[in-house]
Amino acid sequence: MRSVEDQLEMVVDAAVTPEPIRVGLGDALGLMCAEEVAATKPLPGFNQAAVDGYAVRSVDVGGTVGLSRPGTGPGAHQDSGEEDQESAPAPARERALPVVGRVNAGSHKPLRLQPKQAGRVATGAPPPTLADAVLPLAWSDRGTKRVTPERPVRTGDFVRRAGDDIQPGDIAVRPGTILGPAQIGLIAAAGRDKVLAYPRPRVTVMSYGLELVDVDRDPGLGQVFDVASYVVAAAAEEAGADVHRIGIINAEPRQLREAIAGNVARSELVVITGAVGGSGADAVLEVLRELGEVDTTRVAMHPGSVQGFGLLGQERVPAFLLPSNPVAALVIAEVMVRPAIRASLGKASTSRRTVRARSLRAIESIGGRRGYIRARLMRDADTGDYLVESLGGVAGAPAHLLAGFAEANAMIRLPEGITYVRPGEIVDVEFLQQRS
Repeated sequence: MRSVEDQLEMVVDAAVTPEPIRVGLGDALGLMCAEEVAATKPLPGFNQAAVDGYAVRSVDVGGTVGLSRPGTGPGAHQDSGEEDQESAPAPARERALPVVGRVNAGSHKPLRLQPKQAGRVATGAPPPTLADAVLPLAWSDRGTKRVTPERPVRTGDFVRRAGDDIQPGDIAVRPGTILGPAQIGLIAAAGRDKVLAYPRPRVTVMSYGLELVDVDRDPGLGQVFDVASYVVAAAAEEAGADVHRIGIINAEPRQLREAIAGNVARSELVVITGAVGGSGADAVLEVLRELGEVDTTRVAMHPGSVQGFGLLGQERVPAFLLPSNPVAALVIAEVMVRPAIRASLGKASTSRRTVRARSLRAIESIGGRRGYIRARLMRDADTGDYLVESLGGVAGAPAHLLAGFAEANAMIRLPEGITYVRPGEIVDVEFLQQRS
């Protein structure tokens, strides 16, 4: 019996990264960048008011020209020390300034200040000529004709300088970076609407079984719905793949081979449910071995011990062979297929987040196999500790019921040598998809 680590290492090492393509920024979230993106313009492109207020000359409101202090955001200057009080000029409120105009964000009309004048400005608006600071509304009497400053500002206060964020020629995004909201924003700021990135791996999900019918038909005697392929397709899509579920493939040998070979050619990863664990699976294995290298084995885990993996076609496309049992297929999809997809996406971490939690119930597991037990993960409101309630893994509880997984938000992961967990003991727990 092969260990989970050995099987997983083989799977991740075989993961195929698609060739990079140009994608629109709206479709780039989560992809790995395949090019160096350099800024061609400064960001911001011009001096901007950082807050709503009044553009002023700092010397006219009790500030000091050329002595901008660190921290020019809304929280600056709120705590004045003794040194500030000694160096501050006469109270600013004694200097009322005429308001000579208003500049809104997006304005193209220049405004020029004269000494001892102020101009009303909105956040993001270009300050008038000669203004070197913005007086926030909260630091004034909010006058419309004349404004009385209530606190001083210094040169550069509450002004975003052109190029403060990025200068022309700066590298905005480097190859190999996973594109998140900030990276996409930087690419947009560089004036680009597309970026060269590695696309989501194409995953084809097929199902095989003489007993299977699709969900749009009524099953007859001895027939069951094809559930596993829907489960695996959803898990692959949630992992970040571009999934194509083709459903039940024809059992006739020639059509079976054509279906598998054709989909291998257009995929970075193939999953066939029902391809192991039953006598009917021999026909699938015979075809697969004509197309490449296939290995079926028992892996030291439960559920989902019986599984297969291979490399098919000239491109050596990874192929997973899963049982038709939906729960076993889902566990294998989480433990094996998901890491392969995440590796194809270039993710640094291919596995789910794991935490340590205190078990609220007794749990039983199978000796010599790593147990993956559906569970409900919670947080203690007083201590912040994680608590976990198993939804399986107890004496007499079936391990194959999908309804239990529908209620779960986590999986308890028990080492191969653990067969029993007492209430209160600490266990490893993997997060599943978060549900609101």
